[in-house]
Amino acid sequence: MPKYEKPWEAKIEPFRVVGNVYFVGNYQTSCHLIDTGDGLILIDPGCANIFYLVLHNIYELGFNPKDIKYIINTHWHIDHTEATAALADISGAKTLIGRYDDEKTRKFFDPDILISDGDEITLGNTTVTFMETPGHTKGTISFFFNTEENGKTYRVAMYGGAGVNTMVPERFDYDGCREGFRDSINRLRKEKVDVVLGNHVGQTNIAGKAKILLETGENKFIDENFWQEFLNWCEKRLDDTIAKDAK
Repeated sequence: MPKYEKPWEAKIEPFRVVGNVYFVGNYQTSCHLIDTGDGLILIDPGCANIFYLVLHNIYELGFNPKDIKYIINTHWHIDHTEATAALADISGAKTLIGRYDDEKTRKFFDPDILISDGDEITLGNTTVTFMETPGHTKGTISFFFNTEENGKTYRVAMYGGAGVNTMVPERFDYDGCREGFRDSINRLRKEKVDVVLGNHVGQTNIAGKAKILLETGENKFIDENFWQEFLNWCEKRLDDTIAKDAK
């Protein structure tokens, strides 16, 4: 994802996705906030050039960045991690990254917690369970947690590295990344998910769904079928990339 030369043009108004989950990102950075009742969890602060928009959105929703206790980084790429050190400095939050992305992450920040398969963090009313899903990068992590709305419990998930831009040979993060990408999709298929959080805005049509939610009140983010549809789309993009490379 290229950086916006005029970051303010990437602005998206913040909104509540479902339950205690909020979108505080923009067209360049897909950034989510979880209000656990005992502090906040921030997912992927993004690039430094646009970090002020993330802070603005957090404040606009009535939250304080100083209440962020954990910063989850889904993988080491700059468009997810460049602003992590700044946010950690402001908030004192613990920073998390997948264990196999540790070395490359250190050009941006020194992680406090290295995540392995099956690890959990609990803060307030929310327990986040992690899954190692290599492919996009060697250390990409995905995660799951429950949220409640109108007396119903929904399982929320994010696939931490759905992009196939690193599936071309000149951009391989590690040997065997294509096989890893497919294996990760197959593992993720086994999970039941009601709400998918997009690792990038365009991957899950965050802006379009937000518009419907704002204008009609219909919540398209709650969709028990979308997880499998999304993973099918990810695998097709992988297949298309491999087929194109074989020509």
